Order: sequence, then C-alpha cells, then structure tokens
Amino acid sequence: MTTALPSVRPWRLWLVWGIGVAAYVLSVTNRTSLSAVGVEAAVRFDADASMLSMFAVIQLFVYGAMQIPVGLLLDKFGARPIITIGMFLMAVGQLVMAFAPDVATAILARMLVGAGDAAIFPSVLRVVAVWFPERQAPLFVQLTGIVGLTGPLLSILPFAALLHATTWTVAFGGLAGLGVLFTVLTFAVIRNHPPGRPADVSVDTTTGAMHVVTSAADLRVGFRESWAHPATRLAFWSHFTTPFAGSAFILLWGFPFLTIGEGLTPAMASLVFTVFVVSGMLVGPVIGALSSRHPMRRSRMLVLPIIGIQMLAWLAVIAWPGQAPLWLLLVLALALSTGGPGSMIGFDHARTFNPSHRLSTATGIVNVGGFLAALLAVLFIGIAMDVQGAGTPDTYSLDAFRMAFLTQVPLWLLGAGFIVFERKRTRVHIGLDEPRPRRRRPRERDRDRDAD
Repeated sequence: MTTALPSVRPWRLWLVWGIGVAAYVLSVTNRTSLSAVGVEAAVRFDADASMLSMFAVIQLFVYGAMQIPVGLLLDKFGARPIITIGMFLMAVGQLVMAFAPDVATAILARMLVGAGDAAIFPSVLRVVAVWFPERQAPLFVQLTGIVGLTGPLLSILPFAALLHATTWTVAFGGLAGLGVLFTVLTFAVIRNHPPGRPADVSVDTTTGAMHVVTSAADLRVGFRESWAHPATRLAFWSHFTTPFAGSAFILLWGFPFLTIGEGLTPAMASLVFTVFVVSGMLVGPVIGALSSRHPMRRSRMLVLPIIGIQMLAWLAVIAWPGQAPLWLLLVLALALSTGGPGSMIGFDHARTFNPSHRLSTATGIVNVGGFLAALLAVLFIGIAMDVQGAGTPDTYSLDAFRMAFLTQVPLWLLGAGFIVFERKRTRVHIGLDEPRPRRRRPRERDRDRDAD
C-alpha cells in the first residue's frame, strides 16, 4: 500500500524553482562577467593575452574539478546548504575582483567564482528532481537550462554598461552585492525537500512510487570500468568537440575580436552576442527532439554536422578579405550557438548505452570533456596572440586574431576523428555492426595452409 504524501501548493513550487533558476542565471552572469570587459581587464592588470586567458582557464578548471565533490556534498547535505555556499563563494570572488590590485589576486577571485558556480546548476537540478513530480521534472530541467542562457546577456549588456558608466570596483562590487542577496534568498526559500516528505525522493504522481534522488558519481565502480565502454568515450569526445568554440567566444575572446579586430561598435558586438544566446535557446529543443527520436544516428546526423558547421563558419570569417560583413558575423554566431545544445548529445550517449549502476560515473567523465576543450581553446588562442606580438589591447589586430582562432581547427579535427572511431566501436559493442575481420599474419596463413 502506498502512503499518500502531502501535496505541495503550486505557488510554493514556482517560488522554490524561481529562486533556484534566478540563482543559476546570476551564476552564469558571474561566469561570463569578463567576456564583455576583457579589454578593460587587460589594461587594469597590465596582462598579456596568455595571462588574460589564464583567468578563464583556471576558472573552468576549478569548475570542472569541483563537479564530483559537489555531487558528493549534495548527496550528504542536500541542495539548500550547497547552493547557499555556492552563492556566497561567488559573492566573495566578485568582491575580491572588485578590489584586486594585481593578476594573482584576480586569478584567486576567478577561482572562487568557479568554485561557487560549480555548485549552482547541480543544486538546482536536484531541487527540480525532489520538488517536482517525475513527469514534470524533464520539462523543468530544460526550462532551467534555457532560462540560464540569459546570463551572458546580462554580462554583455547591463553589466558592461555599468562598468563603462562607473568604475571597475562599482561594477564588480554590484555583482558581489547581488551574490549576497541571493545567498540570503536561497537560504530563506529553498528547502532540501517539500514539507511532509522525510527525505530527498522523487515521486511518480501516477503510481505513487518514490525513488531516492542521488547526484554524486558512483564511486563504487572505477573510472577504468566506465572508460572501457566505447559509448562513454564516444560521449566524451562529442562533449569535447561541440561546445568549446562557443565557450571560448562567449567567455573571453569574442568581444575583443568583434570590437578591435572586426571594428564593430560595442552595441553591434552585443547584438552578435545576443544572436548567439537567443539562437541557442531556440535551437536547443530542436536538437534535443532529434536526439531523442534518432538515438542510433546522433553522431552522423547531429554531432558531426554541428562540428562541420562551426568549423566552416569560422574558416569563412577568417578567410574573408578584410573585415567580415555583419551578416557573416551573425552567421558565425548562429553556427556557434549550436555547440551548447549539441554538447548535450554526449549525455544522451552516456544515458542510452551505459548501465544504470555506472551512469553517474560516465556522466562525470563526459562533463570533463567540454571543460577540458574549452580551457585548451582559450589558452591556445591567448598563446597564439602572444607569439604574434599581439598580446595586449593596443597591439591586437585582425590578422593576429585570425591566426589565433585557427588554433581551434586541430581540436575539431582531433575530436571528430575520435567520434568516428568510437562510434564504430560502440555500434560493434551493442551488436549493430559486425566487427572488422582481423587480418591474419603471414605465419598464421602458412600454418592454416599446412593444416589443410
């Protein structure tokens, strides 16, 4: 017999989710807060391109490294304390950035922001899983991701405008103040589970069945066992290859390239960024639906074409004689916007082909791929700018940016090659394709002929 659980008032569901998703929007704003003020950061800290890249690289590294610890802490303590601590860490990080006198202090600030940011999205997903019925949870997960895409718009529009109208300290101090506000709000509003429910469980309102919610990587199975499955490697390389170009563009190098390299005004550069964000919000559900309907053709129908579209768009911009026209830069934004939704196919691979007892481990491995590629892309672009003698804003040039963005091509080719390779191995592993016949050595052929 199933025990009836108290129903949760709709207004409370919306309030809890609303505060959680607003906190996620603020975390994405914090994450991308250097994207529109990279030139100002280079001037303030007298940083060359490689050093400027380190801000984003270290932030991404900390974010990725914190994923499994955050999952473990969520299982132990629930969403409320973890999301609260995450907001507080980001507030402290932005306050440190507001008054940072040198590069070392600024890097420390970005590490704090990365650590706090790492706690927010997993916490909000846990809130959705625990508070909403199972049939509604997938919809609200998608809505959370889509609403979160507004974060970059806040960093490139009102935040950049505030910095240009006031000072560096006022702008980053304002973000710190918002962080303090949401530290209080998340602690006051969010609860680990609804009233009357004794633990973090997800409820199927049709059958009354309850399932314990866990979000940590399953440490009972080793990394080697998960990595040994070709579908995990296929998922890793899919997540590695699709989003990094858009991440490098939106996190650091896009705005300097558009304003100094391509000669756009800040307003027009913001328009390109806006197209990037809005297009990603629109194309995401389409890619998700296609991925669900064609699980055995995701790589050839979606992942590889997305990689090709991004690479061709960048090469067209790079090869254009002189500054590219606005329409071509908008095409680039549209192409890059497919990377984020495309990267989610990696998690579809992991979920479809991995057994449930090691799904979380596989998911953690896949998640590392995107962050690894993004930090490599950001770092390679910065190093390439320095090597060309264009490491500071007064030496940035269109030709230097073009050569620097070419460093993304090897990452695309590397990832696409492994996707093709691991796709074949995955299909063989699950029985869709026959394994390639092993070529016999001459000595083996002679032995078989003698036996005949």
